[in-house]
This record gives sequence, C-alpha cells and structure tokens, in this order.
Amino acid sequence: MGKGKKRVSTDGGEGIGANPFDSLDLGSLPSGPTVPSPKSAASKVAEKKNRGRLDVKREKSGRGGKTVTVVSGWKGISAEEKSVLAKSIQKRCGVGGAVKNGNIEIQGDKREETRTILEDAGFRVVFAGG
Repeated sequence: MGKGKKRVSTDGGEGIGANPFDSLDLGSLPSGPTVPSPKSAASKVAEKKNRGRLDVKREKSGRGGKTVTVVSGWKGISAEEKSVLAKSIQKRCGVGGAVKNGNIEIQGDKREETRTILEDAGFRVVFAGG
C-alpha cells in the first residue's frame, strides 16, 4: 500500500446496530436526497383533483362511420387551455383532433389515453355513453 493511505478496520465494530460507514471521510460529497413527507405529496394530489368533472365519450353517428373520442363538460376552462390539452392528447395518442363547439374531439377510440392525460391535469374523468 502506498504512503498516506489508511486502512479501514473491518473487525465488526460495536455490534449489529453500528453503522460501518460512520468512520469514513466523505470529503466534499453531498448528503443524500431528502425524502418529502407523505403529507405534502398527499396534499398536492388532493389539490390537483379539484378542477371539475369531464365526460369522455366515443361517438360514431354523423361521422361517416369514423370513431371519435369527445371530451365535454368544460366549466371555467379557457379556450387556450383546451387547445393545449388537445395538442398534448393528440401528441401522446399519435392522432389528429380539434377543439369544436367547446369540446375536444380526438380521432379514434382513445378514451384510456385521454383519461390519463386529463387526470394528470387534475380533472375527474367519467366515461359517458358506450
């Protein structure tokens, strides 16, 4: 062994409860990550869920047999936010869509994907119709 290096004892320490790493010099290493309290995480989740109820339904009638997923029931949500949500749903599902008559319309039966995005945004999603 070279000069200046000290060996760490491996004799077992003071018993089962002893931390074998207590005697190590950590130098300039940062301390470990802090774990947030479960209370703060639960309050954030509860805080997100208060944005209102949205109905997600699948429609085919009047569309030439094409299936469309329609999100309706928007209350107090701006048109800009609807268009941002519509874009994120389209991007995640890989399909087209639009905001028409105050509702978001997504091409295809994409109810499950739409539900996850809207729940992440803090809405309570309910499947309506068939």
